[in-house]
Amino acid sequence: MLFLNLYFRVKVLRTYRKLVENRVEFGAAHLFNREKMEAEVMPLYPHMREEIETFVNHMRYSIRMATVLIALITLFGAILMYFRE
Repeated sequence: MLFLNLYFRVKVLRTYRKLVENRVEFGAAHLFNREKMEAEVMPLYPHMREEIETFVNHMRYSIRMATVLIALITLFGAILMYFRE
């Protein structure tokens, strides 16, 4: 899991670097709302559409993976505490 997480972080940072170099700006609201992204950001940066979509997809996947890992750690911690005796 650690290597998978590092792999996606490298991919996210590489795409993020391209977006920063091209001065693409958008907020967290755009990250989680596809319609808002399509309406407000994509028309401003049509040449960076693929990089923006790649970045957003990697961020969503990373957040989903982190949520699952936290839930699993909590579940295993609860199981260990329950069967501690």
